[in-house]
Amino acid sequence: MDSRSSCVVVTGFGPFRQHLVNSSWEAVKELSKLGLGSDMQIELRILQLPVDYREVKQRVARIWEDLRLQFVVHVGVDPAAKAIFLEQCSKNRGYRDADIRGFRPECGVCLPDGPEVIASEVSMKAVSRRAAVQGVEVAFSRDAGRYVCDYAYYLSLHHGNGCAALIHVPRLSPWLPASLLGKALQVIIQEMLEEIEKARAPDLVHGKLSLCSSSQGEPTGGLLL
Repeated sequence: MDSRSSCVVVTGFGPFRQHLVNSSWEAVKELSKLGLGSDMQIELRILQLPVDYREVKQRVARIWEDLRLQFVVHVGVDPAAKAIFLEQCSKNRGYRDADIRGFRPECGVCLPDGPEVIASEVSMKAVSRRAAVQGVEVAFSRDAGRYVCDYAYYLSLHHGNGCAALIHVPRLSPWLPASLLGKALQVIIQEMLEEIEKARAPDLVHGKLSLCSSSQGEPTGGLLL
């Protein structure tokens, strides 16, 4: 890994609506116990984000400004999902659902001058095919739901030039405990970092600045965080 950027930040979200325990944060805490693996010479930092558009905008900007980052992974919850979804891209418009403070972004827009869609530089389709986690399916998606997690993802893709990811996990259940979700995050993030390194090698040979190559996925729907 690049010694200039050897930190990975993984965020989960706090409570919202009826979800007093947010499985995204429970999974991230379990990941913190596991780490990214002994082969990964990368510092892992975790952070809980509130389900608050304005606070998220400030905190995501500070993450990218204050740390020398390799990658940022946002983890949200999809209450209706039975699988873990890796989101390929994020959209700038359509944020019409209120956050925990009743706030909605003006005109439903994340960044007024931003592009309509920003894609991650990681191929989520490739990662979903390689990330084998016993007990849970891993799939990819092109519709991150237009709620606060998607909003955070768009901001990180903007600040990080595509070096970010959004992972949606299901709700906790007896057959999907936090420990399993944490292990799944470890496996998935390891694959994402390997994807970056593989795509980065030919770019460095040819003198390009981009870290990796993007891909497309298939859409899903619903209110996600």
